Amino acid sequence: MGLGESIRLALEGLKANKMRAVLTMLGIIIGIAAVIGILTVGDGLSGYINGTMSDLGASTIIVSLQEKSREVSSDDMMSMMAMKQPESSDLITPEMVSAMEENFGARLAATGLSQSAGSGKAKDGRLYANVSASGVNEGYFTVNDVKLSAGRLLQQKDDDGRRMVCVVSDKLVNNLFDGKQDAALGQELLVQLTGGSYTFRIVGVYKYEQSAFSFSTASDKDISTSLYIPLSTAKQLVGADRGFSNITVQAALGESSTEVAAEVKNYLARYYRTNENYTVTAISMDTMISSVDSMMSTLSVAISVIAGISLLVGGIGVMNIMLVSVTERTREIGTRKALGATNNNIRLQFVVESVIICLIGGAIGIVLGAIMGYVGSGLLKNAVLPSIGAIVLAFSFSLAVGVFFGYYPANKAAKMDPIEALRYE
Repeated sequence: MGLGESIRLALEGLKANKMRAVLTMLGIIIGIAAVIGILTVGDGLSGYINGTMSDLGASTIIVSLQEKSREVSSDDMMSMMAMKQPESSDLITPEMVSAMEENFGARLAATGLSQSAGSGKAKDGRLYANVSASGVNEGYFTVNDVKLSAGRLLQQKDDDGRRMVCVVSDKLVNNLFDGKQDAALGQELLVQLTGGSYTFRIVGVYKYEQSAFSFSTASDKDISTSLYIPLSTAKQLVGADRGFSNITVQAALGESSTEVAAEVKNYLARYYRTNENYTVTAISMDTMISSVDSMMSTLSVAISVIAGISLLVGGIGVMNIMLVSVTERTREIGTRKALGATNNNIRLQFVVESVIICLIGGAIGIVLGAIMGYVGSGLLKNAVLPSIGAIVLAFSFSLAVGVFFGYYPANKAAKMDPIEALRYE
């Protein structure tokens, strides 16, 4: 009896016991669906995060103060965020920034500096727009890829003169100026912030793009957007120190951001050799993307292994049902052996039946897992289908489970004594 005949007999056996076959497949279906779904959602999440971080600029480098007492790597973002507030003397000074820019020259595209000036409302009579005021330098717009819609961006002369000018979002213009950007340019804007009320003149309008890391449910009218004012103006309004606890640097086109980050770190760290509390660390967005990739891959594998336990449970269920099937068909086995079937023929028949159960269950599981993964990754704004590798892995695992858990019952059937099998009631 060949493989084709074994497959035919296996399918007939499954048709004769449909409900039992479905219940046997259930563990395989759940296990495969869980693994495929998790891997797909993991791919979608990883792609979403990487795409978001790439939009921020793969050449972007974040330079921050780091406590010397914390013996951590430069890509330990949690430790950087947990750092206590530094003193004025510990901050990165404008002179350090200028020296760094001069030293690296054309290797740096821009340096972004910012200072929060509080949040509040921009008002015009009964009309309003929620804003978050930020003092920024000219390089900030390059580093953060702010897209200008009308007018101009802030310039060095605005910073030098501590001018009361601002660049607002198109959302604010929609709320206060009926969307007429040209009409908004040159207008006086009353802004009520935490520290008081101030009047700024609008010199530019930028296109608002919601950050992928912010999840606001506010309407277009109530959404809060950034209002950019000169850096020196912001520091004067809030009484902030001259220095910075972090700055953002963009490597020039063609430069390795990882290499530039390491060199910037080493350069600025020289200023902190005698500082007992702080030094400087620098991490490139490229490095962060690699770290996220590695973390997501490890997480997906770990969760998939846990989900794979259900496959083992399903495999045990397959073995149990196959043992029952062997017992029920003892006389049939005896008859076939009496008619000349060899041990290998009997063994092949039952292994094929086990494999078919697992493969059908695996196919159903892949379809369900693909649907769940697609829907799940779609909720993360990056709907993807399972990769070919994941599907091949699932089918291979199904085949392996079928062979592994089907061999023992099949071998038991193959070793039956034909005379004793024929006498079995």
